[in-house]
Amino acid sequence: MHESAPRRSAARKPTLAEAAVATVPVAGAGGPAEADGEREGGGREVGRRSWWGAAFATPHSVGLALFTVVPILASLVVSFMNWPMIGERSWSGFANYSKLFSDPIFWVVVRNTALYVVLYVPLNLVVSLGLAAWLTPRIRHRHIFRVLFFIPTITPLVANAVVWRMLYQPDGLIDATLQSTIGISAPNFLADQQWAMIAVVTMSVWAGFGYNMLIFSAALDAVPENQLEAAQLDGANAWRTFWLVKFPAISPSIFFATMMTLITSFQVFVQPFLLTKGGPGTATETLVQYIYNTGFQNQQLGLASAGAWVLFVIILGITAVQFLGQKRWVHYE
Repeated sequence: MHESAPRRSAARKPTLAEAAVATVPVAGAGGPAEADGEREGGGREVGRRSWWGAAFATPHSVGLALFTVVPILASLVVSFMNWPMIGERSWSGFANYSKLFSDPIFWVVVRNTALYVVLYVPLNLVVSLGLAAWLTPRIRHRHIFRVLFFIPTITPLVANAVVWRMLYQPDGLIDATLQSTIGISAPNFLADQQWAMIAVVTMSVWAGFGYNMLIFSAALDAVPENQLEAAQLDGANAWRTFWLVKFPAISPSIFFATMMTLITSFQVFVQPFLLTKGGPGTATETLVQYIYNTGFQNQQLGLASAGAWVLFVIILGITAVQFLGQKRWVHYE
């Protein structure tokens, strides 16, 4: 008989990979005491980082509290007081708000502000969106056009207002151009009640469309190419492609630009103040200018603070309505 083959040993030599894995230390393998020590050390590290974060944020937080939060709360208190700039102060309750709402000039400036918003916001959005849609990658040197269109936005409003005032005045560039070309004189834009607000809105649109144009241009560049190609394969023309593909894709950017433009338009002050001083009469006086005149010219800080809080409530209410309505037309991916 043949001798039986020797039996294979049950133990085998580990492979190189198994040996490498076996040498890796396992977290917590040292027992509960070592695991608690590692946990305690990690907690100290997190706490140390939190202290460093708080230390870096403290200067900004202190500045925000001293120069923003405290003045806002103080203005709320002042709005319930009879607070002349010079003289004795006293608590008046809601008398300032009652006086504000019974002032016919207040409702005139509210109407002027609403008219400015209704004219300015759509024009700003249409001009900026139209230029952004035109500045496609197919336009040569479009970055130069972007810079040129953005220059009025970064130019100080005071300088813009001075230039436009020279354009609007009699014998200015607009008047001289009309007289030399068609033989008629331009109206006195800043002294005519029918033209004054239009003149202010025109200057504001020219000075403010560049910011929204950059936002829309960046959003349009981010639209996926496959969606545009699919629309072209389906036979959609440029107009339908814009409204059915591009517009929904950039709707979050449009919503953001609309909100910011609405808020800033309710706070308009520099343009009518420098161009017309709120005139002729009160034709272009806005709510912020009314607050300024009440506080610093009439020296009624309590009444001015009440007007400021009314403006805050108006902006807050419109912002809330916009956020509720954006669910119907804003598409987030």
